[in-house]
Amino acid sequence: MGESKMKVRYDPESDILYLLVKRGKIKDTVEVSEDLFIEYDESNNIVGIELWRTRKNIFGELLKYLREIAKVE
Repeated sequence: MGESKMKVRYDPESDILYLLVKRGKIKDTVEVSEDLFIEYDESNNIVGIELWRTRKNIFGELLKYLREIAKVE
């Protein structure tokens, strides 16, 4: 059986991270928040996830977390 692998693409110019969960026709895109969009197929399975302002939303939050755990130790 073929195994489906998630693909990750990042565009540094637009600062957008895209996770291709699985290949398929996109039926609907839902805006979860200002910077987060989820794409669904005909069966309402997640096909893709798009995150805007990645440096702020992921890397900034990760840095905050690391600083917090450094204070605890």
